[in-house]
Amino acid sequence: MANLDGFDASTVEPTGDFAPIPNGEYLAMMIDSEFKKTKNGNGEYLQCCFEIVDGEHKARRLWDRLNLKNQNETSVKIAQSTLSAICHAVGIMKPQDSAELHGKPLKIKVVAEERDDKPGVFKNEIKGYESVNGKAVPPSQPAVVPGKPPWKR
Repeated sequence: MANLDGFDASTVEPTGDFAPIPNGEYLAMMIDSEFKKTKNGNGEYLQCCFEIVDGEHKARRLWDRLNLKNQNETSVKIAQSTLSAICHAVGIMKPQDSAELHGKPLKIKVVAEERDDKPGVFKNEIKGYESVNGKAVPPSQPAVVPGKPPWKR
């Protein structure tokens, strides 16, 4: 149990509806990030919290999880590519700590997708990052695996 002495719910607006926001691009900034263990304990992902800073959905938060430390090489490459897109969008190419990416405005592309575990229920996913001046982040190129034709990557 926790002591809630002094809290008066009648003085605080209750949490609103957490229905997914519409697909689109939103001005946002990363406000928090931390490494967390994967469910199986064999890796870590960087959980990044973004807050929309303008418009109708101002103050809504969305999360992206980057599997930067994982046994699955494909997951790591996707995570590194996503982190690169964030870095390009905020203009910090060699961050030493994820906190360096906090508080920097960028555009996030948000889509609503159906949850795998709950058919008919939708959640928001961040599907892209862009600088606020509208320059698109170059798409990542798939890694070329020596000795393998491109169609067998």
